[in-house]
Amino acid sequence: MDSLIGVTVRGIAAGGSGVADLPDGRVVFVPRTAPGDRVSIRIVKSRPRWAEGSLQHIEEASSERQTPHCALYGQCGGCQVQHLPYAQQLLWKGRIVADTLTRIGHLAEVEPPEVVPSLRETEYRNRISFTLRRLRGGHVVAGFHALGRPAHVIDVKDECVLPRPALREAWSALRAGWGQGGRLLPSAGRLRLTLRETSKGVALLVDGGEDSWSATELAAAVPQLAAIWHGSDKADSEPRLLEGVFDDGGTAFVQVNAEVATMMRDYVVEVAGTGARAVDAYCGVGVYGRALAEKGWAVTGIEREQAACEEAARGAPDGFAVLQGTVESLLDEALPADLLIVNPPRTGLEPAVTRIIAGGGAKRIIYVSCDPATLARDIAGLSARYELGSMKCFDLFPQTAHVETVLIMTER
Repeated sequence: MDSLIGVTVRGIAAGGSGVADLPDGRVVFVPRTAPGDRVSIRIVKSRPRWAEGSLQHIEEASSERQTPHCALYGQCGGCQVQHLPYAQQLLWKGRIVADTLTRIGHLAEVEPPEVVPSLRETEYRNRISFTLRRLRGGHVVAGFHALGRPAHVIDVKDECVLPRPALREAWSALRAGWGQGGRLLPSAGRLRLTLRETSKGVALLVDGGEDSWSATELAAAVPQLAAIWHGSDKADSEPRLLEGVFDDGGTAFVQVNAEVATMMRDYVVEVAGTGARAVDAYCGVGVYGRALAEKGWAVTGIEREQAACEEAARGAPDGFAVLQGTVESLLDEALPADLLIVNPPRTGLEPAVTRIIAGGGAKRIIYVSCDPATLARDIAGLSARYELGSMKCFDLFPQTAHVETVLIMTER
């Protein structure tokens, strides 16, 4: 179907695309459109019940539309909702969470939750990753995956509006300093370059390339980097600090929007209230478990990654201890508890974890979710034993379709 089709956008879907109806009755999802837009689209994927379209022309722009902050927004797939004013972004994120819990979680009449806004709409990311590709003729492109073309990399210089100023400065310096064809970087055809703002300065993690790579020349060429880490293509290779000072947390995961992450931590501690024993599953560097321990709880954290476990244990308050391993293998050992906090990856709880929780052992659950769909699936699996309590969302990722949800469940 190559001809243009006119549609009117009526909503925003979970991935940030506009939602409209085709003349044949199917739903079509169109990136970079806003509710109220009248647009011409071309169908790029067709299925029996739905389709995906690409925006060709805006025939009549909605009042729920703004000029995007970034000059690359029309090409780059990194953000999804920059074309919406920030108040509209928050409104639709709450609606998306409520709709997803209704559709997938089979909950009746879920009211859109409050979405706590970010203090910064741009320049909030303290960590950002770029993909570098070496092309023919010694050319290098480095940036983000293209909109609708994930195999293609959009070259990003200083256009991105999401990273903190120190990261933007370091990225510009790194691009200028890595040499012709990226000769000072590992020789692989594709690399992942992650910049992170730490208390010691900006750290760079290079993923990919040979295990023997030396970062000495790169460190001299880019003095803006306080540390350079490397994780090679070698199987089971752990990232190593090659140059500079050890930065807080090393390569362990931390939230990219520190101010909103702090508000979310404080909310979790508030709704946890008082109690004796808690389990902090998927605890990462121990943000929630350590905070609860400081309030007098005895907390057992569970975390798979060694670097995160080491950071969680460093200077930990009395009452907080970490078990290293998977949640599915250790949760039985850690329970029972007055409170179970789960903060799983985007894929949600492993089926074995859902079965363990559904078997009892926790009086209350605080579920911290980065994906409404897997959250809805998991609470449906727990609904026979636990009932839904309060819920609040936090906007850690302005300009994108992502939202964090904190949901409380209580044993029936």
